[in-house]
Amino acid sequence: MHQKQPISIGIIVVAAGRGERAGASEEGPKQYRIIGGRPVIAHTLETFASWHRAAHIVVVIHPDDETLFAKAASGMSSRNEILSVHGGAKRQQSVLAGLRHLQDTGITHVLIHDAVRPFFDHELLDRVAEALADGAAAVLPAMPVADTLKRADASGTVTETVSRAHLYAAQTPQSFAFDIILAAHEKAAAAALTDFTDDAAIAEWAGYPVTIVEGMADNVKLTVRRDIAMADQRLSSIGLPDVRTGNGYDVHQLEPGDGVTLCGVFILHDQRLKGHSDADVALHALTDALLATCGAGDIGDHFPPSDPQWKGAPSRIFIEHAAKIVRERGGTIMNADVTLIAEAPKVGPHRDAMRAKLSEFVGISIDRCSVKATTNETIGFVGRREGIAAIATATVVYQDIKP
Repeated sequence: MHQKQPISIGIIVVAAGRGERAGASEEGPKQYRIIGGRPVIAHTLETFASWHRAAHIVVVIHPDDETLFAKAASGMSSRNEILSVHGGAKRQQSVLAGLRHLQDTGITHVLIHDAVRPFFDHELLDRVAEALADGAAAVLPAMPVADTLKRADASGTVTETVSRAHLYAAQTPQSFAFDIILAAHEKAAAAALTDFTDDAAIAEWAGYPVTIVEGMADNVKLTVRRDIAMADQRLSSIGLPDVRTGNGYDVHQLEPGDGVTLCGVFILHDQRLKGHSDADVALHALTDALLATCGAGDIGDHFPPSDPQWKGAPSRIFIEHAAKIVRERGGTIMNADVTLIAEAPKVGPHRDAMRAKLSEFVGISIDRCSVKATTNETIGFVGRREGIAAIATATVVYQDIKP
């Protein structure tokens, strides 16, 4: 079986253009025009910020747009800090500035995307990432050309009908092994070559094969005023958001031992939780809550306790599997909330570590992860320290799924 290589992905969002073809506006260049109540670039950044594989995000902006960018990015929730760097007069110069900014971050690969392409999703990003993990040096999302193509002379007379076979319309994010595309851009800059139309063309010029993956029909570039008006109409006409909430409950018996694992954090204790896996009652409850948002059953359906392969298994396997199912079905996880019900051990000193683990396992920012604890006032099995219970709630927004 082919072994996928581990990768760390940086994101460059190119947003330094002036957008003259979109016409002048008091809102600023087209990446800052308002669609659906928010700037174009905010929609673009939100998709990257909520993608669990993004390690670093750099936005290349025009020096005059500092205030516009700060306003557009304000309040953005992201697992990683969104940084900005000034670009150049041409797109190539801007991309090179972004690449240089990421040079010492330790990333292995980079996705380069146009700020004015706001209509893409995590499924497209996952396709690109999988191709990179399979060893592709350069990956280009593209769509087969559907229109009949004509070639004309200077007078506008058609001279030829061009075959559409093997022709594709290129999109972004165009994605590369980091060292390869940085070296190619540096080489092009040293040679004063500035007429490349995209980053894939630079990779081709440098001698690297470019692999095509399926793009998205909606992943269009907003170029002229009408594009922006249509994008605003599209977002403004969307009905009620598909927000779903799932609940989960689990309980595990306590027995003599040396500690318990809760939310992926081991806590020294004179008891342990009894169960087939590591008995992390919190992660089991949250797994059920996530699965509930898309009707995908419960933890027992996916990881039967009768299956010996799960004996002693870390529960992060279960929660990461549930999060993957949610994303594959078009969901964006917005919040994860866990309440632990136990007389002991004390959860408070470990709460931040638990929230950090939830953030890592579920792939959302830590401010979207909540861990609380309460006792049962010495009542019932919890009060008698015979077990620990957990209640979990997950909030997920789904797109492109019919009710």
